[in-house]
Amino acid sequence: MHSPPGATLPGAAMPIYEAIRDLPIVSPHGHCDPDWWAHDRAFPNPAALLIQPDHYVFRILYSQGVPLADLGIGPNGKDRDPREVFRLFARHWPLFLGTPSRIWLEHTFRQTLGIATPLGPDTADVIYDQIADLLTTPAFRPRALFDRFGISALATTDPATSDLADHAAIAASGWSGRIVPTFRPDDLLNPARQGHGAALDALADMTHRDVRDFADFLDALRDRRAAFRAAGATATDHDVPTLATAWLDRGQIETLHAGAVAGTLSAGDATAYYGHMLTEMAQMSAEDELVMQIHAGSRRNTNRQLFDSVGPDMGADMPGPTDWVGGMGPLLNRVGNDPQLRIVLFTLDEGSYARELAPMAGHWPSLRIGPPWWFHDSPNGIRRYFDSVVETAGYHNLAGFNDDTRAFLSIPARHDLWRRGVALHLADQTDRGTLNTAETADIARLLAHDLAVDTYRLEAG
Repeated sequence: MHSPPGATLPGAAMPIYEAIRDLPIVSPHGHCDPDWWAHDRAFPNPAALLIQPDHYVFRILYSQGVPLADLGIGPNGKDRDPREVFRLFARHWPLFLGTPSRIWLEHTFRQTLGIATPLGPDTADVIYDQIADLLTTPAFRPRALFDRFGISALATTDPATSDLADHAAIAASGWSGRIVPTFRPDDLLNPARQGHGAALDALADMTHRDVRDFADFLDALRDRRAAFRAAGATATDHDVPTLATAWLDRGQIETLHAGAVAGTLSAGDATAYYGHMLTEMAQMSAEDELVMQIHAGSRRNTNRQLFDSVGPDMGADMPGPTDWVGGMGPLLNRVGNDPQLRIVLFTLDEGSYARELAPMAGHWPSLRIGPPWWFHDSPNGIRRYFDSVVETAGYHNLAGFNDDTRAFLSIPARHDLWRRGVALHLADQTDRGTLNTAETADIARLLAHDLAVDTYRLEAG
């Protein structure tokens, strides 16, 4: 069940929502560009702000035959007139009915941009000009919007070999907004990824270590983790196409590492290598207390023609099944009982919430369940998530909410939708007699704010 932005919620849900609606936003995982706050430049135009960075939006358009180039995306779209892109989007606005993107965008138009005119072909130019005019004002610069949205902390996701220059510029600027990096080493740990060799070369250059030697390679990773921590990072992030953690003996992993460096590993050996390295990362997280995020269950870049012509992250990633118990077994049995380790598990395999993730998080002290991710970040997805995990894992083994977005203006909309979902869930629990009023208030605040702060160790500024 969903109410439009600004609408009331039924029964006991409304007072629950009102109590958490205006809590500070914690955004501990996402893909916003730190350059926005490092330099605080005006966003260039409405299309670049609302359409082109958001694969949730353009995948729907692509599914109905709209070429990505016509949306200004990819090498063939770089010269597209942004006004024409917005007009095309407006003509296809009805395609978004029933989707969370429609909810988020309506919230953005009304609450953030103050636009009351319904979007459509006849109003596209008027609305485009309204937004374009707003973007020229200081109130719509990235830092001003960050403050207006009430964001207390936002994490970007950064390659392990990033020089973190944007984060340094933010820190040196005197602005009070808290933007922290997240250590993402996929390019270094997964030999099957494009650019693995180049990433190893960059790591060697940055750390002045011989990464061909496995021990030096591990030390180089520790060096980079330390640099991220010094820049404010509290977490790592790992995209896992095939979840199969491992712990290999030293001779085995050194042999595989030599093959990874040479680019000669078979697909099976590459999976084994990455599985071992995930366990190494977990051990390092137990040492330095960076929270480990694992995202699994996404089959990446399934449209090969689109991947070859435009690149990754073009809306062609699809959910897939994940064996969480078997896949995490070697890692957890090596380090999962360590009280210093914290791992947040995200999945697109929705069936695994009740089948595996909730029982696992309800046992292993190191595990917390991430919020409904990607395709499941929706009114019904949020409802199904709570129904699947709470009875087995409880509330305190959840990780709160993160928006996981590249579209900055969608952040308050996504958190608002989550908080509405929290209110609806807790009102139902109260009606059933599962929670009393005081317990409901406590859990609402936990889910809206406190769990994210605690999970990601964001207490200290």
